[in-house]
Amino acid sequence: MNEPASNSGPNIWLLLDDRAGNRSQCIGVADALGMPYQTKDLSYSWMGNLPNGLIGASFIGISGDSAEKLVPPWPNLLIAAGRRTAPVARRIKRMSSGKTRLVQVMWPGSQGVEEFDLIAVPKHDEIRNKNNIFNLLGAPHKVTQEILETLKIQWIERFQNLPKPHIALIVGGSTKNRTFTDEMARELAIQASTMVNQAGGSLLISTSRRTGDASKSLIDAISAPATVFSWGDSGENPYLGYLACADAIVVTGESMSMCSEACSGTQPVYIYAPEGLITAKHQRLHDDLFKNGYARPFDGQYKDWRHPPLNSALDVAKAIKGLLQSTGNHA
Repeated sequence: MNEPASNSGPNIWLLLDDRAGNRSQCIGVADALGMPYQTKDLSYSWMGNLPNGLIGASFIGISGDSAEKLVPPWPNLLIAAGRRTAPVARRIKRMSSGKTRLVQVMWPGSQGVEEFDLIAVPKHDEIRNKNNIFNLLGAPHKVTQEILETLKIQWIERFQNLPKPHIALIVGGSTKNRTFTDEMARELAIQASTMVNQAGGSLLISTSRRTGDASKSLIDAISAPATVFSWGDSGENPYLGYLACADAIVVTGESMSMCSEACSGTQPVYIYAPEGLITAKHQRLHDDLFKNGYARPFDGQYKDWRHPPLNSALDVAKAIKGLLQSTGNHA
């Protein structure tokens, strides 16, 4: 619903940066809110990598082109995600004389926390005991049941020649401090191949930019019927089509966004979480998903079971509506 705000409703901005997970969380919350909004794309200067404590409430971490887009009339509500958007959001609130309400998805850092009206953070971050903190299970996203139903109609025929069950293998990769190794890639491929061969089905494989060179090791070790989309391949990315059409999903556990999106449907979800790739924080997320019945650890065995759809964007949207009502900006 990226369109100019109406005169009767609140003026809403989304700060969207260059990280796909951040963008997805912002858009997911805004779409769940169901109100018109405008997007403001941000690119960063080298100063954007500095700690927020040094940047303060300012635009100095973003490019000049990005800053030129941020002009009055200031929004009634601003939604952003990720640490690097926080100084920009805080600066806008000050330039609006405090009238802009700030909603931040994910922890913005300790600098200026009191300036945010709502901070939506996952439970596994273990940040609590503040009036403006809202705890979530998983990450907000834009993958709704309606979207999945539409995508299934669009994609299902493309996989009709592959034996069922169709098991999506969603592969992330290395993070800032952890490496997705060739050994992990081969182990995942062998276990996924065993799972699908025992079930008599096929794999729908998607790798990401972070898979890196391990992508070749993974694909070379696949020994089951499969369709493969590697990062950088030409053509439409089938990632969401896989989520819509798969009878089960295996996802690597280093991405909060990927794990949460994998749980957006009702089919079985299995999380591959090898030692050396998964941090303690991500393990807490997995444990929460396991405890609440949204996912199970990946053990190479296929079982058919169901869970409720997971999308915490709906919970954030509900909290935002309460915030707007309390300040006179009604939906």
